[in-house]
Amino acid sequence: MIVAGKLIEYLDNGRFICALVTESQPKRLRLLTQNGREVNLPLSRVVHCSTATLQVNSNRDDITRQLMETTQERFTLMDQVDLEEIWELTTDENTNVFSPAFLAELTFGEDASDNTISALLRCVFVDKFFFKFKEGKILANSVERVEQLRTQAEKEAQKEKLIAEGCGVLKDVDAGKIKVGKCSSFEGDVLKILRDYYLFAKNSSTAEIARRLLKEAGMHGEHAPFHLLVKCGFWSEEENIPLLQAELPDTFSLPARQQAEMLLQSSTNHLFEDDARRDLTGLNPMTIDGPTTLDFDDALTVEKKENDFLIGVHISDVANYVRPGDPLFLEAMHRGTSIYFPERQIPMLPRHLSQGICSLIQDEVRAAFSFMILLSPEGEVRRVRIFPSIIKVARRLTYDQVDQMLESDEEIKILEMLRRKLRKRRLESGALLLPFPDVNIHVDYQSKVHINLARSDTPARTIVAEMMILANTEAAKYVADRMVPGLYRSQPPLKNRIVHGEDDDLYQNTLQRRQLPRGELSTSPKPHSGLGVNQYSTVTSPIRRLLDLVMQHQLNSIVRHREPCFTEEMCRDFTSVLARTLSAANNVRLQRQRFWLLRWLSERVGEKLDALVIQAGPKRSHLLLTSILMDLDLPSIGGVQPGDTVQVRAVKVEPIGNTVRFEWA
Repeated sequence: MIVAGKLIEYLDNGRFICALVTESQPKRLRLLTQNGREVNLPLSRVVHCSTATLQVNSNRDDITRQLMETTQERFTLMDQVDLEEIWELTTDENTNVFSPAFLAELTFGEDASDNTISALLRCVFVDKFFFKFKEGKILANSVERVEQLRTQAEKEAQKEKLIAEGCGVLKDVDAGKIKVGKCSSFEGDVLKILRDYYLFAKNSSTAEIARRLLKEAGMHGEHAPFHLLVKCGFWSEEENIPLLQAELPDTFSLPARQQAEMLLQSSTNHLFEDDARRDLTGLNPMTIDGPTTLDFDDALTVEKKENDFLIGVHISDVANYVRPGDPLFLEAMHRGTSIYFPERQIPMLPRHLSQGICSLIQDEVRAAFSFMILLSPEGEVRRVRIFPSIIKVARRLTYDQVDQMLESDEEIKILEMLRRKLRKRRLESGALLLPFPDVNIHVDYQSKVHINLARSDTPARTIVAEMMILANTEAAKYVADRMVPGLYRSQPPLKNRIVHGEDDDLYQNTLQRRQLPRGELSTSPKPHSGLGVNQYSTVTSPIRRLLDLVMQHQLNSIVRHREPCFTEEMCRDFTSVLARTLSAANNVRLQRQRFWLLRWLSERVGEKLDALVIQAGPKRSHLLLTSILMDLDLPSIGGVQPGDTVQVRAVKVEPIGNTVRFEWA
């Protein structure tokens, strides 16, 4: 038991404190410290107790002076302690547990005293490489543990140096003194630490360093790293942060690039040597796309056959070039789809393939997969032939051109008539059209955002849509009828139908869209309620969708009378791959679109904007900003009903923070 009059030492924030026990209780001690403070201390916190006993009734100033002198003497004795030398001596012992007195005698070469024991203990707590103190004993660390501690210490020292010097780097960046391309290797490393922290926060391996760098540089705020990285040119003000956070690849591996280069140099002459491939270069296919489209993966032909019509849907034969196991196919699996942003595109395949040899370019011989579908005048499918082919596109048309040629061009006139019949048949089978305007975002060379809404159900667009739905439906049926494994899209039945026929009311269509059952991807054909078909897949965009490329390989196996390219198990694996890759790609695309919408809004803060009330609840109302089709919600106010057009204004917009605040106008 520690009695009154004993000198004890304890740790306070890592510092040894020398004190006199003025009163002793079973579990606590009343102390007067070297600093003249009175302290109540749990008995368990005592590190060292003297053997000598002092008078507790001495003058308070004399006691504190004596405590300070004792402390100073013990500090001085610490200079004589070489823990590494003592530790090396202990390695010859049969134990690693020692009393403080034994090690003090070993150190000073004399009987242990209160002061030498204290000096030794102080050194043990300062230098933790060789020994550790536990329950009144000193434990010698193993050789392995000493090396481990030294390595940790070196890393810690390097980290502290990095933080000290890195703090200066941040201040130089903020002052405009550092620019990417002209910075040192160390400065570049600091910028990468900031980058990773901004993108991945606590999941960054250097998150702690980044936090300390910013704190010690006096830079606060969630987006401080972003603004620093923009200031030095590491990022642009329009950097696609969601893309970087998702870590989606936007460059191709060397093997994939090499394979693409080889394909680019290959001739199309070998296509004519393929006995299973039919030469359709005598036809006059047309492509119908937007004016800026560069990757053409489908073309159309139409021929009158007595009272019927032979529709040709010709799809780029990407499977002829990109085969399972190839580097390009592995890249396609990593991506799952091409991603289109207002300012750029990340293709599933390298551009000199997607915009070159795989693209159905006007007047160029191309490998294709042709769906020759004989339709009755009422749009009923009479016969389907699917085979690899060779085509040469005769006409490249835009949607606007086709809309202007509906009465003057005989082929387009037939296509327009047939698309009406096909659509009517799908509607009779329960299809939902739900036309929604396209939000076209254009970013000019000055990064100014321009937005316009375009009809998605113009005659030209619906001609293409109906022909693609027809080909995809027949492809799904063709594979399913032959019991070949495949990938199928489906949608459960709609529980609450609001829209019927070709209703294009924005309010009704928005309500209906919010109640659509989630689509499914499976290896078994099922009905697709939204399209009004009994089975459905997609094969018409193999340049930009992995699913379509997989199905094209399966079709190719069937028509060439080979074993299926992919087994049932492999198709199930593809559903997992597609679920992951498509979800990631879609999330990035939607976040990026929202960024540009917010940039547009940021230039219109305070302006009155029209909004359509979709739902008006007792507390919150959900609206649709009609100029850019952005969802928003506001506290409900009286007199506002669903379907009303009202006015709101944006009062605060932060595109980089993905935040916007509206109020009623």
